Amino acid sequence: MTYDRLVCANCAAPVSEGRCPVCRASRERMQQEGPFGALSPATLIALLVVLIAATALSAGLVRG
Repeated sequence: MTYDRLVCANCAAPVSEGRCPVCRASRERMQQEGPFGALSPATLIALLVVLIAATALSAGLVRG
């Protein structure tokens, strides 16, 4: 989940605005996690399956 959709329980403002120390800390933590930190484990597994399938298909096309 991206922090622009989160609402802070401390100040009831969007976390992306960083109005309170809790918002700012959450925003910094989420930014440091990188692009894959916001993805759910199910999404990561689905991406891995697609990558494996694409690799298998391309290997099959190269041989045949």
